[in-house]
Amino acid sequence: MNYKNILFEGKDGVGVLTFNRPKALNALNPGTFDEISHVIERVRSDEALRVLVLTGAGEKAFVAGADISEFPSMNSLQARAFAERGQEVFFKLESLPKPVIACVNGFALGGGCELAMSCDFIYASDKARFGQPEVNLGIIPGFGGTQRLARLVGRAAAKELCMTGEMLDAQQAKAMGLVTRVFPGDLLMEETMKIARLLASRAPNVLRSVKQVVDRGMDVDLKTGCALEAEAFGVCFASRDCREGVSAFLEKRKPQFSQSLED
Repeated sequence: MNYKNILFEGKDGVGVLTFNRPKALNALNPGTFDEISHVIERVRSDEALRVLVLTGAGEKAFVAGADISEFPSMNSLQARAFAERGQEVFFKLESLPKPVIACVNGFALGGGCELAMSCDFIYASDKARFGQPEVNLGIIPGFGGTQRLARLVGRAAAKELCMTGEMLDAQQAKAMGLVTRVFPGDLLMEETMKIARLLASRAPNVLRSVKQVVDRGMDVDLKTGCALEAEAFGVCFASRDCREGVSAFLEKRKPQFSQSLED
């Protein structure tokens, strides 16, 4: 597939998807959704790619939101279909059985904030800005913003942000639990790639299990979540990677984990 709205490359076990519509501040349109979906399948099927990083071209924006120039031609049914398509792609991203890092270098507003929240965690430039400003257009978030934001920062804070349209700087977003780490802008990609390569060196089955158990556990009570954890813990002991990891520890050497999710 020839990409028109994004760039993609893989190196050292890490795939990097760069949103590449800088004149539109990397805004999301239907074509971009199709290309994101294609990359997700590409990363899912390629065992050499163990981690996915998302970032934006240019210095101004990660993704500044949905492409508002598409809105005047939409009726109610078309708008709902557009929201459902965005949600479908973001759920697909969220369920990728490999770590996904949002490397936010500028504006992550509206759909951009929703996209970042669909990743496993967010690393941000100190110049990054986050928000759900859809209220200023007379609409609400449509790509999962009301739901993921509430789960990340709490119900009251999510309501306030969606009702006021207020923007958060990177440190405010970190204090609220939306962002995991903040780096100087000129070090953001370098520091993000350090962590991405570290994750790429881990056992892929273990990373998948952590992701699944944490995500599934958030939707159930504590006792049920701990039962999910115990089950996954037991499954680990049937894997080659568990045997390798324990042996390497006892032998005081670096473990050589498998490259496959099947081992």
